[in-house]
Amino acid sequence: MENKFNKIIIASNNEHKISEIKDILVPYGFRVLSMKEAGINVEIEETGKTFEENAFIKAKTILDITGEASIADDSGLEVYALNGEPGVYSARYAGEHGNYKKNNIKLLEKMKDIKDEDRGARFVSAIVFLTPEGDKITSMGTVEGFIGHKEKGENGFGYDPLFIVPSLGKTFAELSKDEKNAISHRGNALSNFKKEFYNKFVNPNAKNLNE
Repeated sequence: MENKFNKIIIASNNEHKISEIKDILVPYGFRVLSMKEAGINVEIEETGKTFEENAFIKAKTILDITGEASIADDSGLEVYALNGEPGVYSARYAGEHGNYKKNNIKLLEKMKDIKDEDRGARFVSAIVFLTPEGDKITSMGTVEGFIGHKEKGENGFGYDPLFIVPSLGKTFAELSKDEKNAISHRGNALSNFKKEFYNKFVNPNAKNLNE
């Protein structure tokens, strides 16, 4: 295969996201770099009203800076009883970006009077891939669950200790990395992305990934 682009830059310095995205793209022969590896030090303001809009903003910013293909993920938690909060503000719900403990404390406080049957929630992930030639792939993934009353588990990050998967009766933080990736919102989004990326850039003559 002749690569349509020299490299792909991930619009993130989150090691978890970088690892998952590289696992998909590197085997196809692409040079995949994080922002740090590409020598990019920029704060991207996420002004979108949806996960997809924020993913696009991040990918487009890196594309404009480097002129290289870029990929971005934006993800978060939506609690139905809270009208979709924290939503696109998931990482900064308590006011400080990336303070997982404070975010979880705030969420539990807001949900302290909500009954078990009304604690439904979902994780959402949006992935946007852009090339200098104007190609665009957008992929979404979700996973349904509910919010527990206290943190459980030591794995994962963010709201994982509170998000319970009904079929397993465990939080994301109680699952192994492989168990989580097999059912997670980002895992689903990356799986959908992989199929479209493969069909468009790796083997465009194939009808689907399995052929």
